[in-house]
Amino acid sequence: MSEFNYHNGQLIAEQTALTKVADQVGTPCYVYSRKALETNYLAYRDALDKDSSKNHLACYAVKANSNLGVLSVLAKLGSGFDIVSVGELERVLLAGGDPAKVVFSGVAKTAVEIARALEIGVHCFNIESETELDRIAEIAAAKNCIASISIRVNPDVDAQTHPYISTGLKENKFGIDIDEALRVYQYANSLPSIRIIGIDCHIGSQLTSLEPFNDALERVLELVDVLSANGIELAHIDVGGGLGVCYQDEQPPSPGDYVASLLATLADRPQSLIMEPGRSIAANAGILLTRVDTIKRNPQKHFAIVDAAMNDMIRPALYGAWMDILPVVESAKEPTSESAERQSQNYDVVGPVCETGDFLGKDRTLAIAENDLLAVCSSGAYGFVMASNYNSRGRAAEVMVDGDQFHIVRQRETLEDLVRGEKTI
Repeated sequence: MSEFNYHNGQLIAEQTALTKVADQVGTPCYVYSRKALETNYLAYRDALDKDSSKNHLACYAVKANSNLGVLSVLAKLGSGFDIVSVGELERVLLAGGDPAKVVFSGVAKTAVEIARALEIGVHCFNIESETELDRIAEIAAAKNCIASISIRVNPDVDAQTHPYISTGLKENKFGIDIDEALRVYQYANSLPSIRIIGIDCHIGSQLTSLEPFNDALERVLELVDVLSANGIELAHIDVGGGLGVCYQDEQPPSPGDYVASLLATLADRPQSLIMEPGRSIAANAGILLTRVDTIKRNPQKHFAIVDAAMNDMIRPALYGAWMDILPVVESAKEPTSESAERQSQNYDVVGPVCETGDFLGKDRTLAIAENDLLAVCSSGAYGFVMASNYNSRGRAAEVMVDGDQFHIVRQRETLEDLVRGEKTI
C-alpha cells in the first residue's frame, strides 16, 4: 500500500490525511489513490511495451472495481477493459474507454448485451459455450456484420487458490473443455458471421506463483499449434488475469516479472498478448475507512463494533479473507490519561449487521477506543462492487485522492436511494 503511509502519527493517502476525508465525507467510505492506480496499471503497460514488435494489450478487469472515477483514470492511460456485462460496458463508455480495446467475457451474455457490443464495436467476445457462439453468430448475421471472437478454453489446471475463485478446473462452470476446443473452433470457422481472432484462458484469482500460469499457457500453446495445423491462425493469446496481491504475507510475482515470463515463452510466436488484470491494479490502491462505534467486552472476547459491515465489505465473511486493519491515528507511545483506554487488546472487528458472520477481522491486536478511525487495507478490489443494502443500509461513499486533494466519486446512498422504484400497496 505504497500510497497509504503514516506521517506524523496519522495515516495519509498520498498527501491527504484520512482524518480530513472522514470529517468531510463521513464513514464508512472507500478511499482510492489515483497515483497507486496509475502506478499499478503502468507496471503492466510498460512491461508489455518492452516488446514493441507486437500490439500487446492490458485490459483492466472492470469487475474488480467499476467506479467511474477509477475507470476514467485508467482510460486516460489508454487501458483496455475486460467486461462481463452490458452494465460494465456502459460504464467503460461513460468513463471514456475505447470500445476497440474492450474484450467481452462472461458465461451467459444475453441477446441485448451481444447486440449492444456489436453496435459499438468491441475488440472481441470471449466465447464460453457453443450456445453462446450460435447466439452471437445469429445476432451478427441479423445485423449484417462480423463478430470477432476468442474461445475461452478450460485447461484443467489447479490455480492453487481459494475454491470460490478457481476457474480453470473441469468442474468449474467457465470455458470450453480444452479437449473439445478443436471441434468448436472448426465449427466457429464455418460460420460466415464469425471471425476467429484469438484464444482465451483464465484459471483463477489471487495466484501467488508463476507455475499455474505457465502450466496453463503450455496447454494453450499446444492447442494453438493444433489449430494452426488445421488451418486456423490466431491473432492473439489472452492469458486472463489472476495475479495476486499481498494482503498479509503473500509474495506474488511483480507484474513486470509476470509479463516478462509470458513474453519469453511467446517470443517466437506471431500472436500478440492480451491480459486482464484487475485485483493487482485496484486492491492495494484503496482502503475502507470506518469508525469505532462501540467497544464491547465479555469474558471470552473483546469486540470493536464499527460502522462498516459485511454489506460494505463481504470478502472476510464470504472467503475468510484476511485484510490488515490499521488505526488512522497512531496511539501515543507513552501512556497518558487519554491513551490509557487504548491499551493493546485482541479485538474482533465487527459490524452492526444482524449476522454472526458480520466481521471485518478477527483477533486483531489494536490499541483503540470508541470514535477512533480504522482503515481496512487492500479494499480497492472486490469491495464496493460486492456491496449490498442488507439491513437497509445505504452503500458507502467512494473517494478518489489525487495528491493533496480528494474528490467524491460516488455519493453515499440516502433513504431515497434505498427505496427508489418501490411502492406501498
